[in-house]
Amino acid sequence: MSTLPSRDLLERILTALVYDVAIESPLEAAPKLSRRVGSPVWLKREDLQPVFSFKLRGAYNKLAHLDPGARARGVIAASAGNHAQGVALAARELGCDAVIVMPVTTPAIKVDAVRTLEAQVVLHGDSFEEAYAHSQALAHSEGRVYIHPYDDLDVIAGQGTIGLELLRQMPRGMGAVFVPVGGGGLIAGIAAYLKRLQPGIRIIGVEPVDADAMCQSLAAGHRVRLERVGLFADGVAVSQVGELTFDLCRQFVDEVVLVNTDELCAAIKDVFEETRSVLEPAGALAVAGLKAWAARQAPGAATGNLVAILSGANANFDRLRFVAERAELGERREAILAVTIPERPGSFKAFCELIGQRSITEFNYRLADLQQAHIFVGLQMADRSELGPLLARLRAEGLEAQDLSDNEMAKLHVRHLVGGRAPGAAHERIYRFEFPERPGALLRFLERMNRGWNISLFHYRNHGADYGRVLAGIQVPPEDQAAFQGFLDGLGYRFVDEADNPAYRLFLA
Repeated sequence: MSTLPSRDLLERILTALVYDVAIESPLEAAPKLSRRVGSPVWLKREDLQPVFSFKLRGAYNKLAHLDPGARARGVIAASAGNHAQGVALAARELGCDAVIVMPVTTPAIKVDAVRTLEAQVVLHGDSFEEAYAHSQALAHSEGRVYIHPYDDLDVIAGQGTIGLELLRQMPRGMGAVFVPVGGGGLIAGIAAYLKRLQPGIRIIGVEPVDADAMCQSLAAGHRVRLERVGLFADGVAVSQVGELTFDLCRQFVDEVVLVNTDELCAAIKDVFEETRSVLEPAGALAVAGLKAWAARQAPGAATGNLVAILSGANANFDRLRFVAERAELGERREAILAVTIPERPGSFKAFCELIGQRSITEFNYRLADLQQAHIFVGLQMADRSELGPLLARLRAEGLEAQDLSDNEMAKLHVRHLVGGRAPGAAHERIYRFEFPERPGALLRFLERMNRGWNISLFHYRNHGADYGRVLAGIQVPPEDQAAFQGFLDGLGYRFVDEADNPAYRLFLA
């Protein structure tokens, strides 16, 4: 096994030129996470850097160490995210001309951020690979210096200054450091520094399960190229790790933890609750991995202080709805069930009584036939240990119940498709209600309903507001119209008659 001289890299880290643009990011205690995992948790706040990411450390260090002639020729990089901003900022500060090649699919917010930093943006190709190939061609034709995002000793050394800061901020008692892994530049730099000075500190990489190039490479003993890479954590979505970074990780990384998308979303929420900052998915990887690793430790095990690197906060705003939707599932504090109940008046209420006082996060139901009804329901719970007894209770009452909490199709698609027309829903009245967001509000609604009225449609999602928005279809015989109006008026919930709504007419009526 070839090894890089760690002494040389240590010297590069100690002499790295990063603080003209970077801050020494704070190391902050995370009391809520500490209580949950049973060990002291600390957050290294690289999300507070000027470009909201650690990437400017390596980029600036690389440019600062170029000889004047090379800088005069200009630099070029390929990136759709944080590396682009790091190179652009470094080039502006050093008076160097910079070109950033980005895929044409790059969100406008990231393109604008790079242009704001006065770099020239070239949009080319539909993927990073196509942008990278074009950047190489431009580097050759224009004589520019290519700035690699991770597989370069000066870039690795710049990222390694985070390790230098950690030892200064916590000289004793660091048990493990959790580091997000993409191409490997961040973890290689941190690991090389910490292991040289305090080899007892565990260095633990964290990757998404669908972008685990480093994990597979370490297991195989050589660099593995992934055929497909998940893009949710786009900041670490690489198909192959670097040669230098792989060599360093073989020497200094203790293990790699894999996490799924739901766990990532939960980690974003955890960090928000601690700091009120919203991380990008890759930025929350270390926290997700820390939680997964801590859950596998023996109760009461002495782990020392656990440190998570918050690597970036360049989140796309349009992803926040998805993150919020999946966070509780990632915490295993929400379960999604499919329950079949008999189609007769009162069965919906009986089902709600079996659920008890649990908060309902989502409720989808549409009359399908006159014999049985299928309900798609989300329930909050302290943890998944409550799920088994609840399923047993439902089944004991003769209801068919299935756990869909880990069913990707159900979580991504089916929850939004429950509905359609119901030819058997005679005399259907359709109303929109505002329910107070508190346990028992739905049961109060059902208890006040006439037992002879059948609910033919019900859709509810908890949006975290003061009031829950509910769409309900209720079959009311013509002779009961006055009684039904009395029910609505006495309910105490705001309601809107949607019978003439074109969306109802087109898709549900």
